[in-house]
Amino acid sequence: MIEHAPRSASPIARFGGQPIAIAAVALVIVVLGVGAITLWRSYTGNVPETDRVVATRQLQARAAQASEQLVEKTKGLEATQQESIDQLQMVQDQLQTVRRLLATQQTDTKKLSEQVGTLTEAVEGLRQSFASAQGSDPSAAATPRKRSAKAKPRSTRSANRSRAKARG
Repeated sequence: MIEHAPRSASPIARFGGQPIAIAAVALVIVVLGVGAITLWRSYTGNVPETDRVVATRQLQARAAQASEQLVEKTKGLEATQQESIDQLQMVQDQLQTVRRLLATQQTDTKKLSEQVGTLTEAVEGLRQSFASAQGSDPSAAATPRKRSAKAKPRSTRSANRSRAKARG
């Protein structure tokens, strides 16, 4: 036959045989602990769940406020960007207008330069022909012109013109 070992006299070994009693004692300890925590919270007015809810609502309010500020700043940036685009387009239009005017002015300057060159050539041609005409006809240059009795001398006419200009 099998011999049974004697049971030890330790307190844990004594309760090991009655699991219902151990569970009942543990339940009573847990219930007393929960009751003590509840009484302590209600007596001190410190409820972490309420604080967490309040903190969460404050964070949500701050987030909403920050979001509204971002929206306002974004709208402001959009408006500023649109104004900058409009100003840039206006400057580009003015630049194109100035370029067109400059091109027109350069064309006019070129035409006038050509005309001045042509006139200079014509004047030089006239000077040369006048010089050659005087050089080939020395008797015409030596003979004084005869003035009519009505014609005033040249110096008197210039003096009268100068006086008229001074009056006018």
